[in-house]
Amino acid sequence: MLSASTPGSSPGAVALYRLYTDPEEWSNPPVPEDWVEPIRASMPPYWPAVTPSYGVGDIPECLRTYPEAVRSRHPVFSFAALGADAEAIVGDHRLDFGLGEGSPLARVYDRDGRILMLGTDYGTNTSVHLAEYRADVPTERTEYRVPIRRDGERVVVTLDDIETSTDDFEALGAAFEREIGVERGAVGEAEATLLEQSALIDFATEWLAENRG
Repeated sequence: MLSASTPGSSPGAVALYRLYTDPEEWSNPPVPEDWVEPIRASMPPYWPAVTPSYGVGDIPECLRTYPEAVRSRHPVFSFAALGADAEAIVGDHRLDFGLGEGSPLARVYDRDGRILMLGTDYGTNTSVHLAEYRADVPTERTEYRVPIRRDGERVVVTLDDIETSTDDFEALGAAFEREIGVERGAVGEAEATLLEQSALIDFATEWLAENRG
């Protein structure tokens, strides 16, 4: 989860959801090859107001369902926001390159937002993906074929993106804490880590360029 605030405004919260995945890539359990196309054909279209979150825990799902929460239109990397500038942060979420410059991650960066990690680590710190788009590192291209609602109808769209990886995020995070530093505390029973998102992204952009082949 990200927390974002701007001068003169009340704090807001932003949460990420990982939604549609390709059944051909499912591994827990894998599906038979002849099931792949029927599953693709039967997947309901992404609908921001209705589609539940997937695989991100109870806190983002709770935020998504708040009456005043605003959710982005991206069917793979959906964000929801609550509070000041919520619409400005998640509105007009670019469909191609969904965690890059046209994403809520970049909007939070522009607003000097902060990241609050609750019982999590850098392996699930989504903001670092923005640095992958910015860093001078080799990247592979990929695409997603996903169903969305358009004019009330189900249509399948193809989204262009890059292959991202979290394999080195823990090492990156450890280096960031050594060189830049974070604030630590407790929220309930969870260990909490608070840091400046822009500081992390700027550090990660340089770190990836130096350490990722």
